[in-house]
Amino acid sequence: AARPALCPPAGSHTMSVAEDAEWLRRVRKQFGNIAGEHKEINLEEFKSALQVKESFFAERFFALFDSDGSGTISLEELLKALSLLVHGNQTDKLRFLFQVYDVDEPWGCRGAAAHGGGGGVVPAVTRRGARSPRAGSGCIDPDELRLVLRWCLRESAIALPEERLADLTWALFEAADKDRSGSITFEELREELEGFPEVMENLTISAASWLKPPPPPERSCRPRYLTRAYWHNHRGKLAFLGGYVGLNLLLFALAALRHAGLGGWLAVARGCGQCLNFNCSFLAVLMLRRCLTWLRATPIAKVLPLDQHVVFHQLVGYVVLALAAVHTGAHVANFSRLARQDGRHALAEYLLSARPGAGGLGGTASQTGLALQGLLAAMLAFSSPCIRRSGHFEVFYWTHLSYISIWTLLILHGPHFWKWFAVPGCLFALEKVVGLAWRRAGGLRIVEVNLLPSKVTHLVIERPQFFRYKPGDYVYLNIPAIATYEWHPFTISSAPEQQETLWLHIRSLGQWTNKLYEYFQQPELPSPEPKPLSRSPREKRCQRWAQVGADGAQLLANAGCYIDGPYGTPTRRIFTSEHAVLIGAGIGITPFASILQSIMYRYRRRKQSCPSCHYSWCEDLRDKEMTLRKVDFIWINRDQKHFEWFVSLLTKLEMEQAEQEPGERFLEMHMYMTSALSKNDMKAIGLQMALDLLAAKEQRDSITGLRTRTQPGRPDWSKVFGKVAEEKKGKVQVFFCGSPALAKVIRAHCEHFGFRFFKENF
Repeated sequence: AARPALCPPAGSHTMSVAEDAEWLRRVRKQFGNIAGEHKEINLEEFKSALQVKESFFAERFFALFDSDGSGTISLEELLKALSLLVHGNQTDKLRFLFQVYDVDEPWGCRGAAAHGGGGGVVPAVTRRGARSPRAGSGCIDPDELRLVLRWCLRESAIALPEERLADLTWALFEAADKDRSGSITFEELREELEGFPEVMENLTISAASWLKPPPPPERSCRPRYLTRAYWHNHRGKLAFLGGYVGLNLLLFALAALRHAGLGGWLAVARGCGQCLNFNCSFLAVLMLRRCLTWLRATPIAKVLPLDQHVVFHQLVGYVVLALAAVHTGAHVANFSRLARQDGRHALAEYLLSARPGAGGLGGTASQTGLALQGLLAAMLAFSSPCIRRSGHFEVFYWTHLSYISIWTLLILHGPHFWKWFAVPGCLFALEKVVGLAWRRAGGLRIVEVNLLPSKVTHLVIERPQFFRYKPGDYVYLNIPAIATYEWHPFTISSAPEQQETLWLHIRSLGQWTNKLYEYFQQPELPSPEPKPLSRSPREKRCQRWAQVGADGAQLLANAGCYIDGPYGTPTRRIFTSEHAVLIGAGIGITPFASILQSIMYRYRRRKQSCPSCHYSWCEDLRDKEMTLRKVDFIWINRDQKHFEWFVSLLTKLEMEQAEQEPGERFLEMHMYMTSALSKNDMKAIGLQMALDLLAAKEQRDSITGLRTRTQPGRPDWSKVFGKVAEEKKGKVQVFFCGSPALAKVIRAHCEHFGFRFFKENF
């Protein structure tokens, strides 16, 4: 569902008087468009205009705005209420909130008169002289509070059992009912809210922000690519790009000048051809994953942008296609000129016939060139994201294998290409041979499969004896029972210190991952492996290979898997950071699951020393292996069920840290649930207060069960990074795994604060 218009943007500030007036003018105009000739709108039109998820709050707002109880809202009624909300003080806005929660018919309230309960945004008497049903009783009883909280939970996509709803209701009710009268009056609610400064601060925001859609993000008048912070934070990448462009220009100029006397078109073709020699070889260098993984452990990693090798591979691919098009076009133009001068040979003969002296092996430069142009165009077309993400990965995979044909044709086409390709080609072939030998050594057995919420498949695979990897590394996985020739990259979610097994958490997003989930989604059957690993009660153990029947042996073989790797990622830098901020969105937590486990393992080892003489029992762990002083872990999820993937792991980390350092928080967790009503949303005030009160009472969060409180809405990155900067634990490095759209937002904030930003790329 779209974000409701009632939710203001995170971090919104008090609107100016001019903005308020402009907004009221827009409301008047929009009302006129909706109301038509009758100049009134009914409840359904009101719901449509507000774009709310649930009807409860729309009906409450409508009832409060409908001062005469006619069942429709006139422009006068709407503007009268909105003007008070826009220009009113904190008490006016709080009184409106109180009326939203006071949903019952007027049947009296103990202590209401004594406390001055009631009041309203607009008069509570209808034209017929009867009290309006919108006015309520002037107090809030437990049933009303439970009803409102239930609707708040529904709109926040939070599913809690009735017992937890009752706990939330009583936590808030007992705290607010100061006189123990059995009901909450307006004065009591205000007194309780004063204990929540953030809530009171939100009430200072113009109430118009409760009812208007979020404004578009502010754009700087100067593009971020021209800012000083951008050039500083991307100096390595920009220097590499500058060197790449400069080298191509130099190669083009030298080759073109060498053939300048043979005509302009031929000079252009030779210049592009020399650039193609370099770029077609460089494509192989950028995909030497094993070599790049090794380079990450050397000082070269601080100079070269190794983390961007996939992005550069794509960029060079586009450059190759463009150079090939210009190279081919220049040759065609030159052949056309020669055909006109010669008069004996047509253009088709130059292009389609092998001629001695025309270049290439046996004079076949023209024919091999046209074939190369076709293969390159097909490879580019089927490498587009729309092909890869639309369930046709095998099309991308098989067309990309044409690189073998392309390199073969290039050797036949260009007389000097082999000189450029010799070293990269040998390294590429060596990596493929090593990978093939690793696969031929034998498949691995899947020890356990757990099907988790949101169609996440948790594979537990036996770990090869000599398999060494770093936290955050990834492997290529092949399961012949799913697809014989397809290999897909997945991050290892278990720590290297876990010796017996490897964990992979795979979200079902494409054709292959959906097939994987469906393959193991079989009825639970007896298993020859009686030792299950510890797991959540929600997890379902499905051992597909254990099926007994006529084809049992075949199923046993098909359930095996092969892995290729490990390969390094930017997250390898975490242990040499001083203050690391790990940000995972959804399944993007998987690299950090391995990292967090390893961090706490190393942290425990580092803390095992004598308090008197500081002698360490672990001599093999030097300080340079982990310079971390502080780790902030931020996990952003859309809804409640996504937190179930790693709750057990995070709970264990919290407990271990509490045992090691009760008064110090080396690892600090921050959970965000984007579907929940934001704290800036008026409707969420009661729910967030109840969740805070119950969390303080039980020392655990009602949504995840962790000690860390789950924050509603999206993070306010300015506040988050501002707090990180204030801690001054050392140089801050931010590591992100998630959607590209969110990566752009976080990258921009990192540039503003001067933090290094790293994003995981496969």
